[in-house]
Amino acid sequence: MPGDTQGRSVAANRGADGGMRLCLAASGGGHIRQMLDLEPVWGPYEHFFLSDDTPLSRSIAKEHRVHFITAVALGQARIGGLLKMLSNGLRGFVQSGRIILRERPHVLITTGAGSTFSAVLWARLLGAKIVIIESFARFESLSAFSRVAGPLAHHRIVQSQALTAFWPDAPVFDPLKILPGAPRPAKKPLLFATVGTVLPFDRLITSVATLKTEGAIEEEVVAQTGVGGVRPDGLQSVETLPFDSVREILKDADIVVCHGGTGSLITALREGCRVVAVPRRSSYGEHYDDHQFEITRAFAMRGLVAVAETPEELRLALQQVREREPVAATSDPSELIAHLRGLIERWTGTAARHDFRWRPLRSMTSAGNSWVR
Repeated sequence: MPGDTQGRSVAANRGADGGMRLCLAASGGGHIRQMLDLEPVWGPYEHFFLSDDTPLSRSIAKEHRVHFITAVALGQARIGGLLKMLSNGLRGFVQSGRIILRERPHVLITTGAGSTFSAVLWARLLGAKIVIIESFARFESLSAFSRVAGPLAHHRIVQSQALTAFWPDAPVFDPLKILPGAPRPAKKPLLFATVGTVLPFDRLITSVATLKTEGAIEEEVVAQTGVGGVRPDGLQSVETLPFDSVREILKDADIVVCHGGTGSLITALREGCRVVAVPRRSSYGEHYDDHQFEITRAFAMRGLVAVAETPEELRLALQQVREREPVAATSDPSELIAHLRGLIERWTGTAARHDFRWRPLRSMTSAGNSWVR
Protein backbone atom coordinates (compact mmCIF):
# COMPACT_ATOMS: atom_id res chain seq x y z
CA MET A 1 0.00 0.00 0.00
CA PRO A 2 1.17 3.60 -0.57
CA GLY A 3 3.14 4.85 2.39
CA ASP A 4 4.33 1.40 3.42
CA THR A 5 8.02 0.59 3.66
CA GLN A 6 9.38 -2.69 2.39
CA GLY A 7 12.84 -4.20 2.05
CA ARG A 8 15.81 -4.11 4.35
CA SER A 9 16.04 -2.30 7.65
CA VAL A 10 17.53 1.16 8.10
CA ALA A 11 20.69 -0.35 9.57
CA ALA A 12 21.16 -2.58 6.55
CA ASN A 13 21.20 0.47 4.28
CA ARG A 14 23.75 2.36 6.37
CA GLY A 15 27.16 2.45 4.72
CA ALA A 16 30.51 3.87 5.63
CA ASP A 17 29.08 7.41 5.66
CA GLY A 18 26.18 6.64 7.99
CA GLY A 19 25.75 10.31 8.94
CA MET A 20 24.30 11.26 5.55
CA ARG A 21 20.79 10.10 4.67
CA LEU A 22 19.59 10.21 1.04
CA CYS A 23 16.07 10.11 -0.34
CA LEU A 24 15.89 8.70 -3.87
CA ALA A 25 12.62 9.96 -5.33
CA ALA A 26 11.51 8.61 -8.70
CA SER A 27 8.33 7.36 -10.28
CA GLY A 28 8.21 3.65 -11.03
CA GLY A 29 9.23 3.41 -14.71
CA GLY A 30 12.20 4.83 -16.59
CA HIS A 31 12.74 7.42 -13.89
CA ILE A 32 13.55 4.84 -11.23
CA ARG A 33 15.56 2.74 -13.70
CA GLN A 34 17.94 5.66 -14.11
CA MET A 35 18.15 6.01 -10.33
CA LEU A 36 19.30 2.39 -10.16
CA ASP A 37 22.11 3.23 -12.59
CA LEU A 38 23.33 5.78 -10.05
CA GLU A 39 23.89 3.22 -7.28
CA PRO A 40 27.61 4.09 -6.93
CA VAL A 41 26.42 7.52 -5.75
CA TRP A 42 23.85 6.51 -3.15
CA GLY A 43 25.03 3.00 -2.26
CA PRO A 44 27.64 4.06 0.36
CA TYR A 45 25.08 6.14 2.29
CA GLU A 46 22.00 5.42 4.33
CA HIS A 47 19.21 5.70 1.77
CA PHE A 48 15.59 5.00 0.97
CA PHE A 49 13.49 5.08 -2.20
CA LEU A 50 10.22 6.95 -2.61
CA SER A 51 8.15 5.79 -5.59
CA ASP A 52 4.71 4.83 -6.81
CA ASP A 53 3.75 1.17 -6.70
CA THR A 54 4.87 -0.62 -9.89
CA PRO A 55 6.42 -4.03 -10.61
CA LEU A 56 9.85 -2.41 -10.87
CA SER A 57 9.62 -0.52 -7.59
CA ARG A 58 8.31 -3.65 -5.89
CA SER A 59 11.33 -5.58 -7.16
CA ILE A 60 13.61 -2.90 -5.70
CA ALA A 61 11.88 -3.33 -2.34
CA LYS A 62 13.40 -6.82 -2.07
CA GLU A 63 16.82 -5.25 -1.54
CA HIS A 64 16.21 -1.67 -0.39
CA ARG A 65 13.79 0.30 1.73
CA VAL A 66 11.01 1.66 -0.48
CA HIS A 67 8.17 3.96 0.56
CA PHE A 68 5.23 3.70 -1.83
CA ILE A 69 3.14 6.79 -2.59
CA THR A 70 0.04 7.39 -4.69
CA ALA A 71 0.85 7.95 -8.36
CA VAL A 72 0.02 11.41 -9.71
CA ALA A 73 1.06 13.47 -12.73
CA LEU A 74 0.18 16.99 -13.78
CA GLY A 75 -1.24 15.67 -17.05
CA GLN A 76 -3.64 13.20 -15.45
CA ALA A 77 -6.39 15.77 -15.80
CA ARG A 78 -6.26 15.25 -19.58
CA ILE A 79 -7.03 11.54 -19.53
CA GLY A 80 -8.29 10.74 -16.04
CA GLY A 81 -10.11 13.84 -14.90
CA LEU A 82 -9.12 16.86 -12.84
CA LEU A 83 -10.79 15.62 -9.65
CA LYS A 84 -8.92 12.31 -9.76
CA MET A 85 -5.63 14.13 -10.25
CA LEU A 86 -6.34 16.48 -7.34
CA SER A 87 -7.43 13.61 -5.10
CA ASN A 88 -4.31 11.59 -5.88
CA GLY A 89 -2.18 14.67 -5.42
CA LEU A 90 -3.63 15.33 -1.98
CA ARG A 91 -3.05 11.74 -0.88
CA GLY A 92 0.50 11.86 -2.21
CA PHE A 93 1.12 15.14 -0.42
CA VAL A 94 0.06 13.70 2.94
CA GLN A 95 1.95 10.44 2.41
CA SER A 96 5.12 12.25 1.33
CA GLY A 97 4.92 14.59 4.30
CA ARG A 98 4.73 11.70 6.75
CA ILE A 99 7.66 9.94 5.09
CA ILE A 100 9.93 12.99 4.92
CA LEU A 101 9.10 14.03 8.48
CA ARG A 102 9.96 10.54 9.73
CA GLU A 103 13.06 9.97 7.62
CA ARG A 104 14.54 13.50 7.63
CA PRO A 105 16.84 13.06 4.61
CA HIS A 106 19.81 15.39 4.27
CA VAL A 107 19.73 15.17 0.47
CA LEU A 108 16.89 14.33 -1.91
CA ILE A 109 17.84 13.25 -5.42
CA THR A 110 15.03 12.98 -7.94
CA THR A 111 14.77 11.96 -11.58
CA GLY A 112 11.04 12.89 -11.56
CA ALA A 113 8.23 12.85 -12.15
CA GLY A 114 4.92 14.18 -10.78
CA SER A 115 4.52 11.66 -7.95
CA THR A 116 7.70 12.96 -6.33
CA PHE A 117 6.89 16.68 -6.34
CA SER A 118 5.36 16.65 -2.86
CA ALA A 119 8.44 14.92 -1.47
CA VAL A 120 10.64 17.58 -3.07
CA LEU A 121 8.54 20.31 -1.47
CA TRP A 122 8.51 18.70 1.99
CA ALA A 123 12.23 17.95 1.91
CA ARG A 124 13.04 21.51 0.89
CA LEU A 125 10.85 22.91 3.66
CA LEU A 126 12.72 20.77 6.19
CA GLY A 127 16.13 21.92 4.99
CA ALA A 128 17.30 19.06 2.76
CA LYS A 129 19.44 19.73 -0.28
CA ILE A 130 17.51 19.06 -3.50
CA VAL A 131 19.07 17.66 -6.69
CA ILE A 132 16.86 17.44 -9.79
CA ILE A 133 18.08 15.36 -12.72
CA GLU A 134 15.86 16.19 -15.67
CA SER A 135 14.57 13.07 -17.36
CA PHE A 136 16.60 11.51 -20.15
CA ALA A 137 13.26 11.46 -21.96
CA ARG A 138 13.54 15.22 -22.43
CA PHE A 139 15.70 16.27 -25.36
CA GLU A 140 14.14 19.56 -26.47
CA SER A 141 12.01 21.00 -23.66
CA LEU A 142 11.70 20.70 -19.88
CA SER A 143 9.14 18.34 -18.39
CA ALA A 144 6.19 19.78 -16.50
CA PHE A 145 7.70 18.32 -13.33
CA SER A 146 10.98 20.18 -13.83
CA ARG A 147 9.24 23.43 -14.69
CA VAL A 148 7.34 23.26 -11.38
CA ALA A 149 9.98 21.69 -9.13
CA GLY A 150 13.05 23.34 -10.67
CA PRO A 151 12.84 26.52 -8.54
CA LEU A 152 13.02 24.34 -5.40
CA ALA A 153 16.31 22.72 -6.39
CA HIS A 154 19.75 23.57 -5.09
CA HIS A 155 21.32 21.80 -8.05
CA ARG A 156 19.83 21.00 -11.46
CA ILE A 157 21.19 18.64 -14.10
CA VAL A 158 20.13 18.07 -17.72
CA GLN A 159 20.92 15.28 -20.16
CA SER A 160 20.52 17.23 -23.38
CA GLN A 161 22.46 20.32 -24.46
CA ALA A 162 19.27 21.91 -25.80
CA LEU A 163 17.85 22.14 -22.27
CA THR A 164 20.51 24.63 -21.16
CA ALA A 165 18.32 27.19 -22.93
CA PHE A 166 15.96 26.75 -19.97
CA TRP A 167 18.53 26.07 -17.21
CA PRO A 168 21.70 27.89 -18.37
CA ASP A 169 23.67 26.99 -15.23
CA ALA A 170 22.85 23.25 -15.37
CA PRO A 171 25.68 20.83 -16.21
CA VAL A 172 24.96 18.49 -19.13
CA PHE A 173 25.50 14.73 -19.02
CA ASP A 174 24.29 12.72 -22.05
CA PRO A 175 24.38 9.08 -20.89
CA LEU A 176 23.46 7.35 -24.17
CA LYS A 177 26.37 5.27 -25.48
CA ILE A 178 26.30 3.23 -28.68
CA LEU A 179 28.25 -0.06 -28.51
CA PRO A 180 29.59 -0.73 -32.02
CA GLY A 181 30.79 -4.28 -32.56
CA ALA A 182 29.33 -5.54 -29.29
CA PRO A 183 28.74 -9.33 -29.47
CA ARG A 184 25.04 -10.11 -29.80
CA PRO A 185 23.56 -12.80 -27.55
CA ALA A 186 22.08 -15.86 -29.26
CA LYS A 187 18.47 -15.06 -30.05
CA LYS A 188 15.30 -17.07 -30.63
CA PRO A 189 12.57 -16.33 -33.21
CA LEU A 190 10.68 -14.37 -30.55
CA LEU A 191 8.98 -10.97 -30.66
CA PHE A 192 8.32 -9.31 -27.31
CA ALA A 193 5.64 -6.60 -27.30
CA THR A 194 5.71 -4.49 -24.15
CA VAL A 195 3.77 -1.41 -23.09
CA GLY A 196 5.88 -0.53 -20.05
CA THR A 197 5.24 -0.86 -16.36
CA VAL A 198 1.48 -0.61 -15.79
CA LEU A 199 -0.56 1.60 -18.15
CA PRO A 200 -2.21 -0.25 -21.06
CA PHE A 201 -1.43 0.70 -24.66
CA ASP A 202 -4.08 -1.05 -26.76
CA ARG A 203 -3.02 0.51 -30.07
CA LEU A 204 0.38 -1.15 -29.85
CA ILE A 205 -0.95 -4.55 -28.79
CA THR A 206 -3.75 -4.52 -31.38
CA SER A 207 -1.30 -3.63 -34.17
CA VAL A 208 0.95 -6.54 -33.23
CA ALA A 209 -2.03 -8.91 -33.05
CA THR A 210 -3.28 -7.78 -36.48
CA LEU A 211 0.09 -8.42 -38.12
CA LYS A 212 0.42 -11.78 -36.36
CA THR A 213 -3.01 -12.85 -37.67
CA GLU A 214 -2.09 -11.73 -41.19
CA GLY A 215 1.16 -13.71 -41.10
CA ALA A 216 3.40 -10.61 -41.24
CA ILE A 217 4.91 -11.71 -37.91
CA GLU A 218 6.24 -15.23 -38.12
CA GLU A 219 8.01 -15.13 -34.76
CA GLU A 220 6.46 -16.37 -31.55
CA VAL A 221 4.89 -13.39 -29.76
CA VAL A 222 4.86 -12.66 -26.03
CA ALA A 223 2.89 -9.54 -25.10
CA GLN A 224 2.89 -7.55 -21.86
CA THR A 225 -0.31 -5.54 -22.07
CA GLY A 226 -0.53 -3.40 -18.93
CA VAL A 227 -3.24 -3.62 -16.28
CA GLY A 228 -6.63 -3.84 -17.97
CA GLY A 229 -5.14 -3.76 -21.46
CA VAL A 230 -6.58 -5.64 -24.42
CA ARG A 231 -5.43 -9.29 -24.62
CA PRO A 232 -6.19 -10.52 -28.17
CA ASP A 233 -6.79 -14.16 -28.96
CA GLY A 234 -3.80 -15.92 -30.44
CA LEU A 235 -1.20 -14.03 -28.42
CA GLN A 236 0.56 -15.27 -25.32
CA SER A 237 -0.06 -12.29 -23.05
CA VAL A 238 0.27 -11.09 -19.47
CA GLU A 239 -0.68 -7.79 -17.87
CA THR A 240 2.48 -7.16 -15.86
CA LEU A 241 5.86 -8.78 -15.38
CA PRO A 242 8.57 -8.37 -12.74
CA PHE A 243 11.60 -6.55 -14.10
CA ASP A 244 13.77 -9.67 -13.74
CA SER A 245 11.32 -11.61 -15.93
CA VAL A 246 11.39 -8.86 -18.56
CA ARG A 247 15.17 -9.07 -18.72
CA GLU A 248 15.05 -12.85 -19.13
CA ILE A 249 12.65 -12.51 -22.06
CA LEU A 250 14.84 -9.82 -23.66
CA LYS A 251 17.83 -12.14 -23.59
CA ASP A 252 15.94 -14.44 -25.98
CA ALA A 253 13.92 -11.93 -27.99
CA ASP A 254 15.17 -11.07 -31.47
CA ILE A 255 12.65 -8.24 -31.90
CA VAL A 256 11.05 -5.90 -29.38
CA VAL A 257 8.05 -3.71 -30.12
CA CYS A 258 7.66 -1.27 -27.24
CA HIS A 259 6.24 2.07 -26.24
CA GLY A 260 8.51 5.11 -26.37
CA GLY A 261 9.72 5.12 -22.77
CA THR A 262 13.49 5.47 -22.34
CA GLY A 263 13.62 2.65 -19.80
CA SER A 264 12.03 0.14 -22.17
CA LEU A 265 14.10 1.31 -25.14
CA ILE A 266 17.48 1.21 -23.39
CA THR A 267 16.76 -2.09 -21.63
CA ALA A 268 15.99 -3.71 -25.02
CA LEU A 269 19.01 -2.13 -26.72
CA ARG A 270 21.31 -3.38 -23.96
CA GLU A 271 20.26 -6.94 -24.82
CA GLY A 272 21.01 -6.49 -28.52
CA CYS A 273 17.36 -6.61 -29.62
CA ARG A 274 16.03 -5.20 -32.88
CA VAL A 275 13.72 -2.46 -31.63
CA VAL A 276 10.57 -0.90 -33.08
CA ALA A 277 9.17 1.93 -30.96
CA VAL A 278 5.52 2.97 -30.98
CA PRO A 279 5.21 6.32 -29.17
CA ARG A 280 2.16 7.02 -27.05
CA ARG A 281 0.26 10.08 -28.28
CA SER A 282 -1.71 12.53 -26.17
CA SER A 283 -4.24 13.05 -28.97
CA TYR A 284 -5.35 9.43 -28.49
CA GLY A 285 -5.51 9.76 -24.70
CA GLU A 286 -2.51 7.43 -24.32
CA HIS A 287 -0.30 9.82 -22.37
CA TYR A 288 -0.28 13.25 -20.80
CA ASP A 289 1.84 14.79 -23.58
CA ASP A 290 3.88 13.79 -26.64
CA HIS A 291 7.31 13.43 -25.05
CA GLN A 292 7.50 9.80 -26.27
CA PHE A 293 7.39 11.08 -29.84
CA GLU A 294 10.36 13.31 -28.97
CA ILE A 295 12.22 10.36 -27.43
CA THR A 296 11.66 7.93 -30.30
CA ARG A 297 12.63 10.55 -32.87
CA ALA A 298 15.94 11.15 -31.07
CA PHE A 299 16.67 7.40 -30.87
CA ALA A 300 15.74 6.91 -34.53
CA MET A 301 18.06 9.76 -35.59
CA ARG A 302 20.93 7.82 -33.97
CA GLY A 303 20.01 4.71 -35.94
CA LEU A 304 18.98 2.75 -32.84
CA VAL A 305 15.29 2.08 -33.45
CA ALA A 306 12.59 2.18 -36.11
CA VAL A 307 9.41 4.09 -35.33
CA ALA A 308 5.82 3.15 -36.21
CA GLU A 309 2.38 4.52 -35.32
CA THR A 310 -0.01 2.44 -37.48
CA PRO A 311 -0.21 -1.27 -38.34
CA GLU A 312 1.07 -0.53 -41.86
CA GLU A 313 4.00 1.51 -40.49
CA LEU A 314 4.70 -1.31 -38.04
CA ARG A 315 4.78 -3.82 -40.94
CA LEU A 316 7.37 -1.68 -42.75
CA ALA A 317 9.38 -1.04 -39.57
CA LEU A 318 9.61 -4.77 -38.83
CA GLN A 319 10.93 -5.38 -42.35
CA GLN A 320 13.45 -2.60 -41.83
CA VAL A 321 14.88 -3.90 -38.54
CA ARG A 322 15.01 -7.49 -39.80
CA GLU A 323 17.12 -6.43 -42.78
CA ARG A 324 19.74 -4.40 -40.91
CA GLU A 325 22.31 -5.26 -38.28
CA PRO A 326 21.01 -4.56 -34.79
CA VAL A 327 22.77 -1.77 -32.89
CA ALA A 328 23.48 -2.26 -29.20
CA ALA A 329 23.41 0.73 -26.88
CA THR A 330 23.36 1.43 -23.18
CA SER A 331 23.32 4.30 -20.75
CA ASP A 332 26.73 5.23 -19.36
CA PRO A 333 26.25 7.49 -16.36
CA SER A 334 29.90 7.46 -15.24
CA GLU A 335 30.42 11.21 -15.68
CA LEU A 336 27.15 11.99 -13.93
CA ILE A 337 28.08 9.63 -11.10
CA ALA A 338 31.44 11.38 -10.61
CA HIS A 339 29.70 14.76 -10.57
CA LEU A 340 27.12 13.68 -7.99
CA ARG A 341 29.74 12.03 -5.80
CA GLY A 342 31.70 15.26 -5.60
CA LEU A 343 28.55 17.23 -4.86
CA ILE A 344 27.44 14.99 -2.00
CA GLU A 345 30.94 14.76 -0.54
CA ARG A 346 30.95 18.56 -0.27
CA TRP A 347 27.62 18.42 1.52
CA THR A 348 28.57 15.55 3.86
CA GLY A 349 30.42 17.79 6.28
CA THR A 350 27.38 20.04 6.53
CA ALA A 351 25.20 17.05 7.37
CA ALA A 352 27.63 16.02 10.11
CA ARG A 353 27.19 19.48 11.69
CA HIS A 354 23.38 19.02 11.66
CA ASP A 355 23.03 22.14 9.56
CA PHE A 356 20.10 20.86 7.51
CA ARG A 357 17.42 20.79 10.18
CA TRP A 358 14.38 23.05 9.86
CA ARG A 359 16.02 25.57 7.57
CA PRO A 360 13.29 27.92 6.29
CA LEU A 361 12.35 27.80 2.64
CA ARG A 362 14.56 30.18 0.69
CA SER A 363 13.46 32.51 -2.05
CA MET A 364 12.20 30.59 -5.08
CA THR A 365 12.85 33.41 -7.53
CA SER A 366 16.48 34.29 -6.97
CA ALA A 367 19.27 33.26 -9.31
CA GLY A 368 20.73 31.24 -6.46
CA ASN A 369 18.30 28.34 -6.86
CA SER A 370 21.03 26.13 -8.32
CA TRP A 371 23.75 27.12 -5.90
CA VAL A 372 25.90 24.54 -4.18
CA ARG A 373 26.66 25.07 -0.51
